[in-house]
Amino acid sequence: MPLPPMLEIVNLHKSFGERQILKGISFKVYKGDMLGLIGPSGCGKSTILKLICDLLTPDEGEVVRWSDDIGLVFQGSALLNSFTVRENLRLALRRRKLSNDQMDGIIIEKLRLVGLTDYIDAYPTQLSGGQQKRTSFARAIVNDPKIILYDEPTTGLDPVMSTVIEDYMIELSQQLDAACIVVTHQYSTWTRTTDRILLMHDGTSVWEGTPDEAVNSENPYMKQFAHATREGPMMSTLL
Repeated sequence: MPLPPMLEIVNLHKSFGERQILKGISFKVYKGDMLGLIGPSGCGKSTILKLICDLLTPDEGEVVRWSDDIGLVFQGSALLNSFTVRENLRLALRRRKLSNDQMDGIIIEKLRLVGLTDYIDAYPTQLSGGQQKRTSFARAIVNDPKIILYDEPTTGLDPVMSTVIEDYMIELSQQLDAACIVVTHQYSTWTRTTDRILLMHDGTSVWEGTPDEAVNSENPYMKQFAHATREGPMMSTLL
């Protein structure tokens, strides 16, 4: 018998005023699965993450979660500059009744996973962009989430640092065996880190498969997106 999904998106619809963002998209994410949500800007990728986190309410359809333990990695690191790395991570642990020593034990463990134990008492402004991103990873996993959402995790990073961050994403997926969704535009991120790709266009899914299948696909939507060509069915939304 196949395992039940950790997360299921069922016929989601969402509009803002007269603008319809999502038009009945559905998909499933399983334990240990890394699903990449890709597509042109404005197609609804980040809206789906907000619906999963209950930051928005769908107009129609349903988000079915088999766990409420969710970690979110924001597009920006979203760290509090007046707090140290330790204090930023303690904030994420505040709902649990733990002593400071217990919290610090968990924090050190998570910082070790992202190679930042030496920076536990540093402030975000003392960290490089890549270190800030890795700190946000540690904060997202500090409560051992069953579902991890990455919103453009490599945006604004140079190619070398993007590779470093992608390596950490792969390692965290293996360590935590969580169900992951990666929203990204970056070719290297969706080809290197994901198990499956779902290409969105105009509020719904137009192609799904593995990264290898995506790169070699003759589907007109996927071919245009994978090879970054001007000609194709997505042209009208990109202008």
